[in-house]
Amino acid sequence: MTQAEKGETAAAAAAAENGKDKERDKEKEQRGAKRPIVPAAVPDSLQEQIQSNFIIVIHPGSTTLRIGRATDTLPVSIPHIIARRHKQQGQISYKDSWLLREGLNKPESTEQRQNGLKMVDQAIWSKKMSNGARRTPISPDQIRSYNRQMRPAILDHSSGAKWTNTTHHPEYVVGEEALYVNPLDCYNVHWPIRRGQLNLHLGPGGSLTAVLADLEDIWSYAIQKYLEISLKDLKYYRCILLIPDIYHKQHVKEIVNMTLLKMGFSGIIVHQESVCATFGSGLGSACVVDVGDQKTSICCVEDGVSHHNTRLRLAYGGCDISRCFYWLMQRAGFPYRDCQLVKKTDCLLLQHLKETFCHLDQDLSGLKDHEFQVRHPDSPALLYQLRLGDEKLQAPMALFYPATFGIVGQKMIVLQHRSQGDPEDPHDEHYLLATQSKQEQSAKATADRKSMTKLGGFDGDLRGQSSSAAENVYPSEMDLGSSHSDCIIGGNESEEMLTTHMSRKTAVSQFEGKALGLDKAILHSIDCCASDDTKKKMYSSILVVGGGLMFHKAQEFLQHRILNKMPPSFRRVVENVEVITRPKDMDPRLIAWKGGAVLACLDTTQELWIYQREWQRFGVRMLRERAAFVW
Repeated sequence: MTQAEKGETAAAAAAAENGKDKERDKEKEQRGAKRPIVPAAVPDSLQEQIQSNFIIVIHPGSTTLRIGRATDTLPVSIPHIIARRHKQQGQISYKDSWLLREGLNKPESTEQRQNGLKMVDQAIWSKKMSNGARRTPISPDQIRSYNRQMRPAILDHSSGAKWTNTTHHPEYVVGEEALYVNPLDCYNVHWPIRRGQLNLHLGPGGSLTAVLADLEDIWSYAIQKYLEISLKDLKYYRCILLIPDIYHKQHVKEIVNMTLLKMGFSGIIVHQESVCATFGSGLGSACVVDVGDQKTSICCVEDGVSHHNTRLRLAYGGCDISRCFYWLMQRAGFPYRDCQLVKKTDCLLLQHLKETFCHLDQDLSGLKDHEFQVRHPDSPALLYQLRLGDEKLQAPMALFYPATFGIVGQKMIVLQHRSQGDPEDPHDEHYLLATQSKQEQSAKATADRKSMTKLGGFDGDLRGQSSSAAENVYPSEMDLGSSHSDCIIGGNESEEMLTTHMSRKTAVSQFEGKALGLDKAILHSIDCCASDDTKKKMYSSILVVGGGLMFHKAQEFLQHRILNKMPPSFRRVVENVEVITRPKDMDPRLIAWKGGAVLACLDTTQELWIYQREWQRFGVRMLRERAAFVW
């Protein structure tokens, strides 16, 4: 080959290589940013250390979804709501309520509200202010006449707020956009979780399948928009899911199924909110009081274990305070007369007014003038003047005197009891109970009767071993006072256990139909601890999380009530009753999520992962084996 031919060949090769480089650059440009190197979808060893930035922590609340990578400083928080377009023209709109609920319009509601308010007033006026002075008496008629003559001032002919644009007819909208869907648009509005459990009902979108579809769409939207993760890449990610302490086993199973098989996460850890709250606050043991928007849950946690007998859920929370505050403002001649609890925009306004004006400071007395703005879509921006007295203190105090909420005929207290069983999980507590020997049954019944049942250590919990007799004896999630399912035992050997069973039923039925005040519920939960040493620990560390009790002086107020009502025997031996409302100066609404992020970094976490292929093969039995609590 001549020198010229060699030169031509080299030039052709260089041109071809250059062309390939251009093609590669073009392909990169079309593909977008280079995808980061990711761990294998299912590692060869389950003990393999997992990178925290490939773990997503999900804390689904009744009103707010908190979601983020375990490495994020703060999670993304969005309203846990979805609006779905009607499938047919002329379909009747269905909208889940926010501040309204069942049991408010009964004949006895008004009387109960008035009686509750009398108790609140008695508590307010029986206590002197810190300087020793009595509170200033206020004339309700004077406040009412002043507020009724107030007229709004127009700040601007355009409020600046807009309805969500649905001209392109999206199948659904999520979060803030769903709150601002025009009521005249053809959309149904759903909150998939209400009062700490899946929002199942007989109306449109109330089936288990529909609610799970809502959860999947909301979570997928948040992951794509805020975490900027493509759904097809979820096979490289794992998920830590926070669930309530009082959970419905079938619902948890279906959510795990959705997360692993439908959304496509490669692995999942399920853990309880209260335990994660102690992780997030850095406390070893605490009585965790989670005051949410829809419910209040209380549970004693010791060394990473949530004590089964201490779990209690009250069916009221922050939104009930907002509704109570609205009722009190109406009594005082609330000048914004077009306010309606069925409108989402007015619910947002009332939540804002509660957070801005309400407090638990008994040193604040007398009348005070306030102002607030109403900015609704398609309306001018209005400025209202408002004069209030004790209403700002009375509304939050309804948590301690829940008769003030005026809820009649509803179960207000829920405990965790034995589940009804699952055909996919044959070796559940029913099986354990049926296969126990007479001696074991007798010993466990005696232990339970003496209230000396103790949960096993954390290691035992990690292996999914049932270490509480109560875990084996009582039905799953059930309202207090409801009839218990029959034990799967027969003959004389069951008599002792059934006697214990019935005495427990009698003990809890005293709460049936009654609403327990927050302070009394905390005392009840601590009193259910197995030993006096544990009770002392809990009195000295009461952790308040969630957004429902974020009022000025709430810590001092709750601490004072616990001190006054705790048993005298403990008042002498407990050195210090401590109520913690902002551990490490963190936002109490984010503490449980932060605990989930801490969980992702623990060495012991590696053995808790449930992988997709394991779930496909073994199903719900993996929760019994791997859950860090007694399933």
